[in-house]
Parts: sequence; C-alpha cells; structure tokens
Amino acid sequence: MDRKELPNRPGAGHSPSSSRLPGKSGEDPDVWFLAENSDLSPMQARELIREHGHDRDKLLRIARTMKAEG
Repeated sequence: MDRKELPNRPGAGHSPSSSRLPGKSGEDPDVWFLAENSDLSPMQARELIREHGHDRDKLLRIARTMKAEG
C-alpha cells in the first residue's frame, strides 16, 4: 500500500511529545530528569513541577537555589 493510500487516522501525527508521556511506572519523565540532575528527591521534584510547570531550565535554576539554601 502506497503512503498516499493509507487511511486517515484521527490523531495520527499529532501525538503529544514523548518527553511529556509517563514512563512504564507512570512517572513523569521531568520528575526523573530533575531528580537525576539535582540533589532533589523524586518527591521534591514532583512538588517543584506541580508548582512551577515543566520548563526544565527554570526547574534546574530553582533546584540549584534550593540546594544552596538547604
């Protein structure tokens, strides 16, 4: 079957970025990223993401200040 002949599937090609999809354990990949790249625990990382969103640069800046204060 030629690519042009494939049926139109709703949502195909418009899936969310895989960096935002939970892993097998249901864990947000940003939680893992932040915990691995800072001294925060996964629980602290999860709370920070809940408060400030998923901007990794911003999260790392905040995590560094938390590390310096703690």
